[in-house]
Amino acid sequence: MTIRYERLCQASRVDHAIVYRREDEFCSWPFTSGFWETADGTLIANFATRNVSYASGDAIRHDVLGQNSSNPRTVTVRSRDRGLTWDGDDPQYNMMAGPGGDGRGMTRETMPTRFAAPVDYLDPNVLVSSGTNGGFATANTQATARLSRDGGLTWGETILVPLDHLAATTGVQSTLVRPDGRLLMFLFSIDNDNTHRHPVVYGSVNEGREFHFMSFVTPREDPFGNADGAYDDPSVAFVGHRWFYPRGYLLPSGRILCITRCQRDPTGVMWSEVFHSDDDGQTWGFLSRVNDFGAPGNLVLMPDGRIVAVYGYRLMPAGIRATVSEDGGKTWGPEIIVRDDGGSWDLGYPNSWLVDENTIGTLYYFNSKDDPVQANGGVRHIQRSLFTID
Repeated sequence: MTIRYERLCQASRVDHAIVYRREDEFCSWPFTSGFWETADGTLIANFATRNVSYASGDAIRHDVLGQNSSNPRTVTVRSRDRGLTWDGDDPQYNMMAGPGGDGRGMTRETMPTRFAAPVDYLDPNVLVSSGTNGGFATANTQATARLSRDGGLTWGETILVPLDHLAATTGVQSTLVRPDGRLLMFLFSIDNDNTHRHPVVYGSVNEGREFHFMSFVTPREDPFGNADGAYDDPSVAFVGHRWFYPRGYLLPSGRILCITRCQRDPTGVMWSEVFHSDDDGQTWGFLSRVNDFGAPGNLVLMPDGRIVAVYGYRLMPAGIRATVSEDGGKTWGPEIIVRDDGGSWDLGYPNSWLVDENTIGTLYYFNSKDDPVQANGGVRHIQRSLFTID
C-alpha cells in the first residue's frame, strides 16, 4: 500500500456572502437547527440567535450564554436560487411556533408520542424536524419530532420520540428516507452521568406515525480511549466525547453512511468519522476517519459519485474546510481550505448542498478576525460560501 501525504490546497472559485448579521446578536449552530430542501428546490435553513453584549469574550461563552443573553429564538432563512442569495434581511422568526407549539413548555405527560395521521415520507412536501425536549445533550433530554406536510409553510404538533429504555436522547435534525418509505432518524443517547454519547438510529413505524429504536451506530466503548481525559466537570457538555452528532446519507448503491463528530476539546481538538451500513441501517461498521481535525461535518453527494465532506475547522487559522472522497467514503483527498479568516474557534456547524454538478454551497456561523468588534473573535453571524470542486 502506498500512503500519500498531500498538501493543503485552496478551494477554487470561492464566493462568500453574509446571510444574517445583527450587531447585538449571537447567531450560531445551523447544523443542529434544521436544513431542508423542498419539492420546488427552495432551501430552508434554521439557526439559533439571542441578544448579547460583545463587551467581552466571557459574556458569550457557550456555558453562560443562557445567563448573559436574552430573547433566544430560531431564525429561518430561505433561498430560491440554490443558495446564491438568502432572505436574511427579512427572515422568519420561530418558525415552529405555530399550532401545536414547538414542544417547549409542554410536559412529557401531555405531549403525544405519535402523529395523528399517517405520514408518507416519500412525499417531497413532507419535512421532518428532529429536536429535543428538556434541554440539549444532557441526561434529562428526550428527542422530539415535528412535521410539515406543505414544504415548510406550516408545522404540526410536536411528538415525543420514545426512549425505548435509553437514559436520554437528543435530536440533531438528521433524517433520511429509505426507498421503501421508512424514515430513519439519527439521534444520540446520553448516559445518566451526562457523558458517553452514543449515536442511534430510530425508524418510523405505524404508517409513519411514530418512531422506535433500531440500532446503535458505534461500539459501546472506544478501545483506544481517544476522548478520555482529565475533565474538571464531567457534568457539563464541554468534555471529551468519541461519537455524537450523527448524520445519515443514502448512497445510490443503497449503502448508508453516517458521519459523526469526535472531540477531546470543543474549541479545536475534534475530528469527523464515517460509519457505514449495508443492511438498511440495522448494523454498522467503521469506514474512515475524514480528517485530522474538524467537526461537525456534513456530506454532499455529487452527480459523478464523489462525496464532499464540509466541516468547521476550529484550530487557528480557523475557518471552513472540505475534503473529497472518490471511493464512497473509504479514503479522503487533500484538505481544501474554503476560508481561514476566522477570528476564533467559535464558528462552523455547516449545512451544505449541491449548487450544480461541480459547485458546493455551505451555510455556517462565523466570526471574522478582521471584524472591528472583537470579543474572542468578531460578531457571531451567518455566512454562506459557494466553492467549486475541480
